[in-house]
Amino acid sequence: IFSIVVFGSIVNEGYVNRLDESEEHCIFNRNHNACNYGITVGVLAFLSCLLYLALDAYFPQISSVKDRKKAVLSDIGVSAFWAFLWFVGFCFLTNQWQASKEEDNPLNEGGDAARAAITFSFFSIFTWVGQAFLAYQRFQLGADSALFSQDYMDPSQDSGMPYAPYTNEEDATDAVGTYQQPPPADAFDTETQGYQTQNY
Repeated sequence: IFSIVVFGSIVNEGYVNRLDESEEHCIFNRNHNACNYGITVGVLAFLSCLLYLALDAYFPQISSVKDRKKAVLSDIGVSAFWAFLWFVGFCFLTNQWQASKEEDNPLNEGGDAARAAITFSFFSIFTWVGQAFLAYQRFQLGADSALFSQDYMDPSQDSGMPYAPYTNEEDATDAVGTYQQPPPADAFDTETQGYQTQNY
């Protein structure tokens, strides 16, 4: 939203002209680089936000541990990068706005738009820093849990296991020595059918 405000303000009211001119110039000290920077950073930040919003929606579907780790690390890096770009943009736009001459814009047209672009550039710095911090917390959470772990962990080594681990036949045999009880002696009628009873 902040990036929309920044590039929208500059595109809509960021270019003015003097009464004796027909060509419009950037409201920030007639420096087209300032307007171009604000528009470019605003548009690219907006597209980046859409991309990472889609990635956040898709994140639970990612089954690969490596891909999850890459997604979170890229979120940290991109957020820090955009925080830096917004800081540069805020300083650049503020400097050029202070250097603007009153005779270049005697009617003070677009002054509110220029101040809005500067203000929301400032807010964007903290927004992206906060996003980088949240992504770092997500990375720490994943590193502390099994989210990013690729190592096999034996469940019997887990101290918080609510049940006893599986044991093999040598460790747990009953009194007979097997897991199966012998059938009752009268299970077969040996006299009528000619079968012999076998001992198990």
